[in-house]
Amino acid sequence: MSGFAAFALDRAFGHPRGLLGAVGGALMARGNAEAEQQVVRLARLTGTERVLVVGPGPGVGLRAAGEQAGRVVGIEPSERMRQASVRRCADLIKAGKVVVRAGSAEATDQDDAAFDVVLSVNNVQLWPDRPAALTELRRVLRPGGLLLLSTHERWLPGGRAGLHTDVQRAGFVDVQTWAWKPRRGTTQAQTRAIRP
Repeated sequence: MSGFAAFALDRAFGHPRGLLGAVGGALMARGNAEAEQQVVRLARLTGTERVLVVGPGPGVGLRAAGEQAGRVVGIEPSERMRQASVRRCADLIKAGKVVVRAGSAEATDQDDAAFDVVLSVNNVQLWPDRPAALTELRRVLRPGGLLLLSTHERWLPGGRAGLHTDVQRAGFVDVQTWAWKPRRGTTQAQTRAIRP
């Protein structure tokens, strides 16, 4: 990938900012919606869970989780996407069900064992240090807590097998990884795992 292409992708999707960030956010809201809904369905939220959403982007999945969980925290590195999440979830934030914070998968700034569920859609491929991120997500999950990841398989370094191995190496158990094809968009690599 050329330097300009990498720059443009980072500005649009990795750390959205400026005009490219606005375009990227609109594309993410539309293109990721089905995967966001799928991951929230797989979590089987009952209304009592504490959920961490890593990289909620424009907040589609954050809102879906916030409507079904007890309390949801969204950790987002992009200021533009934090603002979009806040706008999308304004009523849930006002009700105290959703909080949006600066942070990343590698540095959540959350307490140990603070969450029952961690969700992430279409940003695993952007994590600069996947093993460190998975170790951090294991730390913030309570024992028995659920990790659910979904990401574009096409752009996933190491593919499904690599993701599966990295999740196991981070200390998760009952790791399951599969391919899922939304009606629109690219095939997703999805992983479900438990913190022992």
